[in-house]
Amino acid sequence: MPVYLWKGKDRHNKNKKGEIEASTEEAVNSELIRRKITPTKIKLKPKDIFENVAFMQPKVKQADIIIFCRQFSTMIDAGLPIIQCLDILYAQNENKTFKKILKEIKGSVESGQTFAEALKKYPKQFDDLFVNMIAAGEAGGILDSILRRLSAYMEKAAKLKAKIKGGMTYPIVTIIIAIIVIAIIMVFVIPVFEEMFEGMGGALPAPTQIVVNMSRFIKSNILYIIGFIGVLIFAIRRFYKTEKGQVLMDDLFLRMPLFGPLIRKAAVSKFTRTMGTMLSSGVAILDALEIVAKTAGNKTIEKAVYETRSAIAEGRTISEPLSESGVFPSMVCQMIAVGESTGALDSMLTKIADFYDEEVDQAVENMTALIEPFMLVFLGVVIGGLVVSMYLPIFKMASALE
Repeated sequence: MPVYLWKGKDRHNKNKKGEIEASTEEAVNSELIRRKITPTKIKLKPKDIFENVAFMQPKVKQADIIIFCRQFSTMIDAGLPIIQCLDILYAQNENKTFKKILKEIKGSVESGQTFAEALKKYPKQFDDLFVNMIAAGEAGGILDSILRRLSAYMEKAAKLKAKIKGGMTYPIVTIIIAIIVIAIIMVFVIPVFEEMFEGMGGALPAPTQIVVNMSRFIKSNILYIIGFIGVLIFAIRRFYKTEKGQVLMDDLFLRMPLFGPLIRKAAVSKFTRTMGTMLSSGVAILDALEIVAKTAGNKTIEKAVYETRSAIAEGRTISEPLSESGVFPSMVCQMIAVGESTGALDSMLTKIADFYDEEVDQAVENMTALIEPFMLVFLGVVIGGLVVSMYLPIFKMASALE
């Protein structure tokens, strides 16, 4: 069905504009009059020539999903039916990709599918966690509160992800800048000094000769070095995509001396918050554990959660297999055990998640505080060493003239 762009004035004589999907221009005119809007201009919306080129379409960001959840929950709470909610959200959404998805979801719901079934067709935008919680909300008649919980969960998850990215960005950027600076010195600066030293004659001091030899090697093999680094990165990424590679590297990440504790705390926070949100929404514990395992983002954590799920299916508690895995801190396992015994596991998991969010904040601050002086010392020693080694022949010549 074609889409029409319109402009008009409402009953208060205020300018309005928008778009309507209709069969004819007359149908658009009738719909605007029904909305008590006097149309001043109606025209067919021009087709987007890149409409079917996927990579040229805007992506649906997490922020779009969060806003969608908040607006949807407000409308459901106000008593509007799902079809009308989707129609309103479709009309006011500016993201073309999301707009198209909302239109298709609305069509699926109109054809008799549940809202959760319609969302399941778009796993990139709505993951298993989202779909299962919506299904639980529909079954329990609490869709509005489920949507609010989902938006709050996603907001906190996004903040946690941003904190970790912020903590990782500083050392990575510093190392890259250091490598670029050293490469420029070795390729462009050292050869200038080398030419000057050749004019002086005589043997160079050992540190200077080592630096000159390194400069010659790097300059003559620069393309091979860049190629080797590119191949190495490609090989590591390919290896990480394999099952065995992901297991080995994820385990290595958790054991790293500086980044390991941060990754572990972030994983604990994600696990407890996701689990707590799902249990409080009425999702069965075995289903919740399976979804949590799939969204863990780390194979070591995923394995521990799956083992916990198998143990619960055999009649054991959650805290015992989690403790036996050695992945989760003992304090977390003890608090989960208390939550199980008191029948308040969901609220206990949320408290653990809040605590570990603060722990992640502190870990990022500590890591930055430790890395900053280390990086300054590293840059000072390496670059200072290069500079001093280049000036050693000049000092040697000056002392010979005295």
